Amino acid sequence: MAKPKRRYVCQACGGVSSRWQGQCADCGEWNSLSEETPQTVFSAKHDLSSGGRPIQFTPLDAPGEVPRRQKTGISEFDRALGGGLVPGSAILMGGDPGIGKSTLLLQVSANVANGGGLSVYVSGEEAAGQVRLRAERLGLSKSPIQLAAATSVRDILTTLGMMDPPSLLVIDSIQTMHSDQIEGAPGTVSQVRGCAFELIRYAKENGVTLVLVGHVTKDGNIAGPRVLEHMVDVVMSFEGERSHQYRILRSLKNRFGPVDEIGVFAMEGDGLAEVGNPSMLFLSGREEPMAGSAVFPAMEGTRPVLVEIQALIVRLQSGATPRRAVVGWDSGRMAMLLAVLEARCGLSFSSAEVYLNVAGGYRLSDPAADLAVAAALVSALGDKPLPTDAVWFGEVSLAGEIRPVAHSSIRQRESAKLGFTKALGPSNGPPPEKGLNFHGLTMLPNLVDRILSDA
Repeated sequence: MAKPKRRYVCQACGGVSSRWQGQCADCGEWNSLSEETPQTVFSAKHDLSSGGRPIQFTPLDAPGEVPRRQKTGISEFDRALGGGLVPGSAILMGGDPGIGKSTLLLQVSANVANGGGLSVYVSGEEAAGQVRLRAERLGLSKSPIQLAAATSVRDILTTLGMMDPPSLLVIDSIQTMHSDQIEGAPGTVSQVRGCAFELIRYAKENGVTLVLVGHVTKDGNIAGPRVLEHMVDVVMSFEGERSHQYRILRSLKNRFGPVDEIGVFAMEGDGLAEVGNPSMLFLSGREEPMAGSAVFPAMEGTRPVLVEIQALIVRLQSGATPRRAVVGWDSGRMAMLLAVLEARCGLSFSSAEVYLNVAGGYRLSDPAADLAVAAALVSALGDKPLPTDAVWFGEVSLAGEIRPVAHSSIRQRESAKLGFTKALGPSNGPPPEKGLNFHGLTMLPNLVDRILSDA
């Protein structure tokens, strides 16, 4: 570390000298020079207590205008956002390559433009002609979207400053943007952070809804600095398997609404179509009773979604190490549930391979799925089909207790609406819904006895 330089300051006139001397060279005073410590020098350079512009505070209880949300015409997109676009907000959307991010945002931009708003779509990955080809395929070629292919943030902001602020600004993608004031190639940490900061500042100052498309890593996280997710107001993830036609738009962070709402879409030939009743999508093909299949009413925000949980038990004769494979659920939670079934119910899974799948590629994180998973495992182990008109929900503790879960009434109401007549869940939960035969369970052995004793 370099040694700090000494400074001698005259106490009479403030003159500065690099060495001590008896007489000040500026004012001629004697014995007026005194040494200034490095800490004093640092404080003088970094003192932020003065020199700035005064800011204006507004009392929270003072009357003011609240920004009104703008509907996009796509109800599933508005649902995931919490009710629509908020002017002056910054939205970051991530997702796997080819999942449909650009397609969805092009449809949203077209709806905003057709509704009378100014919509600007800036593509940094495709030429304008390529975007036009996609628009023609989606039937959006007549939409008055302002389209541009650019990667320089200075050029983009200069052009936007020469026109009226748009209602919606889409940047596809933030990893392709660059600033000539920052060293480094596009996509580096400094470039992504600097470009995003300038774009977000423009959106906040002009009341523009900004949507940034973000690349993802192989782990599924948004590439670039983590601070990018802190800078924006909303972080959304577009999920789904490309082998399936459905897509789920999930809100991971939302300063203007709930973070557990989802929007469900289906990829079709002319773009993404809304799925108003996703339960029918995940329950298709359940006409015949089958061992190892249980229906679970999951909750995604305020929306109940009924999904099918499938289990398969394969007995091993050779004594080889059995496999445990889980798709759509937490593998650690399944291992815990298998241990509870063995310790509390006397069932043996140690010599069998266990496969668990959530149908349709759906991913579950609701702890209320424990009872449905346990029912599917016991049904597959005993080769006993479960009733096709029954749903299962409840959390299982390590002691084998079936604990109550949230939104029990909403789960039962949705199940009855879709034609289910029987529900099995915690016995100490809220009163059952009308039109649904509810069977309360207190311990996991009660579930095992009920399944294995049925003919």
